[in-house]
Amino acid sequence: MGVLDIVPAGVLTGDQTRKLFEYARENQFAIPAVNVTSSSTANAVLEAARDSKSPIIIQCSQGGSAYYAGKGLPNGNQEASITGAIAAAHHVRAVAASYGIPVVMHSDHCAKKLLPWFDGMLDADEAYFKEHGVPLFSSHMLDLSEESKEENIEICEKYLKRMAPINLWLEMEIGITGGEEDGVDNTGVDNASLYTQPDDIFQVHEALSKISPNFSIAAAFGNVHGVYKPGNVKLRPEILHNHQVYVEQKTGKTKPLYVTLSKHSDSSS
Repeated sequence: MGVLDIVPAGVLTGDQTRKLFEYARENQFAIPAVNVTSSSTANAVLEAARDSKSPIIIQCSQGGSAYYAGKGLPNGNQEASITGAIAAAHHVRAVAASYGIPVVMHSDHCAKKLLPWFDGMLDADEAYFKEHGVPLFSSHMLDLSEESKEENIEICEKYLKRMAPINLWLEMEIGITGGEEDGVDNTGVDNASLYTQPDDIFQVHEALSKISPNFSIAAAFGNVHGVYKPGNVKLRPEILHNHQVYVEQKTGKTKPLYVTLSKHSDSSS
């Protein structure tokens, strides 16, 4: 049974997104996520995914979204980032089905200081849902790893309560990703902070699963943004498996977690 027997081609939402992730988990493969900054880069990603016969996650960062809208637009209140992300989502929705592959339309790391961008995208999702019965995007990411664990979970709960009625998926991050992206600089953090603890994962799961099953956790396993010298980063992806086992034992459920493997860098190839 192929992926198109599980979900349709085009942009997925709600239960379709979860079914895709379940299919990937059961068949033991990861779905690549690629940031885009223009319609041409989005088309290139779609073409590559089609030729590879692979589902794909297309995502926009806050800075990439502003670039998508055009460097001539002001962005003091995230208006260019909001406009660009919405434009990217509309473009991908318009063409994705023609490439014959399932697509998750996603927004990337959103720190607390960038929440106006997140709010603007959710406004667009709600308006689109009112007209079409589905949100504009498939999913969004909150990266509140700079905040305390308690505040991180509290804000994620607040937003998931808003997202659940319109069938949006939430990706949240707990544990710090090193390096720098979109003005969030974690280059000097203590190495111990780069590895998420299993009880933190359990606390996130306990809080969010009461609201919706449609969420995933980006747990830190030593991963970083940006360029680094070989040997300077100690990746421990086995931590993600250990988190799954820990939450299985605590809940009695088989593979209760959807875990994001966050590894994007100029040094990652």
